[in-house]
Amino acid sequence: MKKTIELIRVSTENQANDDRASIPAQRTINRKTAAAFGLTIYLSIEITDVGGSDVLKAPEIQELVRLIQDPEVHGVVAREFSRLMRPENLGDFILLQAFADSKTLLYLPDGPIDFATKTGRLLGTIRAAIAGLEKSEFLERSFSSREEMRRQGKCPSAPHTRPYGVGYEDERGWFYLPEVEKVRRAFELFRSGVSNFGELERETGLTRFNLRNILANPIYMGWRVYDKKRDQSKAGLYTSIDGRQSGRRKMCRTPEEVIRVKVIDDPIISESEFAHIQEMLTAKRDRHLRARHSTESRFVYHGFLACAACGEVEYTKTYTSRAGLISDYYACSGKQSYQGNRPNPVAADQRCPTPYMRRERLETHLDQLFAVRLTDRGFLRELVDELEVRQSGLGSKPKLARLEARIHKLDEKRQRILDGFFEGVISREDRETRIDAVDKDRVIALKSLAEENPSHPEIDAGMLVDLFRPLCAWAMLRAEAKRRILFSLVPEIKVANYKVAGMSLLVPSLCGAEPSTRKPSVSDRGLSLRRESFGYYANHHKKVC
Repeated sequence: MKKTIELIRVSTENQANDDRASIPAQRTINRKTAAAFGLTIYLSIEITDVGGSDVLKAPEIQELVRLIQDPEVHGVVAREFSRLMRPENLGDFILLQAFADSKTLLYLPDGPIDFATKTGRLLGTIRAAIAGLEKSEFLERSFSSREEMRRQGKCPSAPHTRPYGVGYEDERGWFYLPEVEKVRRAFELFRSGVSNFGELERETGLTRFNLRNILANPIYMGWRVYDKKRDQSKAGLYTSIDGRQSGRRKMCRTPEEVIRVKVIDDPIISESEFAHIQEMLTAKRDRHLRARHSTESRFVYHGFLACAACGEVEYTKTYTSRAGLISDYYACSGKQSYQGNRPNPVAADQRCPTPYMRRERLETHLDQLFAVRLTDRGFLRELVDELEVRQSGLGSKPKLARLEARIHKLDEKRQRILDGFFEGVISREDRETRIDAVDKDRVIALKSLAEENPSHPEIDAGMLVDLFRPLCAWAMLRAEAKRRILFSLVPEIKVANYKVAGMSLLVPSLCGAEPSTRKPSVSDRGLSLRRESFGYYANHHKKVC
């Protein structure tokens, strides 16, 4: 009897469970193969959760390579060639060379393969290549079928991958579970100015580590958006040191690959409100807005100020004298000698020349602006007059028609570029260059159209007074309450030398359209306001005050 080693391998842990017959089936077939060729199996090696393209990393295969160097070991028994390997890299064929050098035979149900012979090398190489090809085709078919399910609005993955508070059934499709009320509450609190994720966790029960992703998930406005995918290449597969599988790398989809499907008709938040919350999240990240309630900040406007001279963010600075006196300042980040982690210092003539501003003096001036200026009836009357002028000064119909036709032609041109790429007429680099040029022209046309035909809500002086009335109590509010109002408005206040050069409220319009990037020229003594923000302010800040 010839001594052989039995090799059993399954790619995933689930295939090794007791309710799956993969391992017992392999063992049964191996025993039949050994009996048919007069072999004795003296050792069985079982490998679980190791893909066929990563077998060389597995310690069990390394042990097998060591064992077959023994002259007494005649061969290795496996159910099929793919149990030995499914190579995706030419370097994986070194395993076959180990069989050839040790003159070890691979016994399969249809007969042995001797890699030390010419016929064995040819046959073994072909079967290994076929096994690797089968895996690649299986992954492609699986990915294609899942992509089609995504386009149809179905769920292609396991239940644990679904968003919080969202369920799916084949008959009903996507639907909200009862626990989605926690998400609704989180949206309401964040929209009202509660920016501290720890406080949101206490109020809703959702973990702070998941809140950022929950608040940014379009499923809660009824849309399922797939803007990322798993990398199907060999480089995208994550494996541990011992070859065990641990997932695939996520990568961003190209614009034409993004899937966006309406799956729920009755969402818990409107699209305009969701867009506003995304702006708030972006501002929280980009401006490093923090709301730590354990140590209340003395700086009310920290994160909402920008330098009117250079446009850089104003940061806070605190000095403590030897006598223990504390002095707080706002300073332009452009004054720093170093920017970020750059090793080279900034030249003195390139630094912002604006001086430090004492916190008490600047905040007193800004409090006066919020509490008095924004509630002045004459100022609100001027805002209304400017809105009426813009409403009555709509662009001519021929010009509007030309702009709309221009946008339509650019959309058609963009689609022709994508069609050419899909048909293989143009390369990926050429596609990106052409699409970037088209998108730039489209942005310019959209801005011109917005300037010619702006949309404004019907508003009068009395309505503005009602909208800004909560600011009358601004001087009596605590710093925390002021910051909640500021965070929900996400203003950008331009200041320099204790003077306010302008202010814009970065919130979307009431009609649900995307906010314009052009700031209006409505101004008085250097103050400008985004007209789209008035209704939003009324809806959400009366609650705060």
